[in-house]
Amino acid sequence: MKKVTCFYLPSCPYCRQATVCLNELIAENPEYGKVEFEYINEMEQPEIADQYDYQANPSMFIGKEKIYEAHLFETKEECKAHVEEVLKRALEG
Repeated sequence: MKKVTCFYLPSCPYCRQATVCLNELIAENPEYGKVEFEYINEMEQPEIADQYDYQANPSMFIGKEKIYEAHLFETKEECKAHVEEVLKRALEG
């Protein structure tokens, strides 16, 4: 199993949406709850955020590979599908 690094901002509505989607996915499939997440607030840890290539939050990486980066006007359904892809990739481990 691979660890997911997730960059976020506390005030970001897309970050909150991704958290809701993650919680729903774990409720639907408890196996997803085994995936380890490292959450990095880019404002508090810019020295870490600067080491990754992304423009928007949330962004989720496995290693240095970006698996998901939110986009403007992203729907909850789109977000949930992307977060599920991250979880599946992490479990492939």
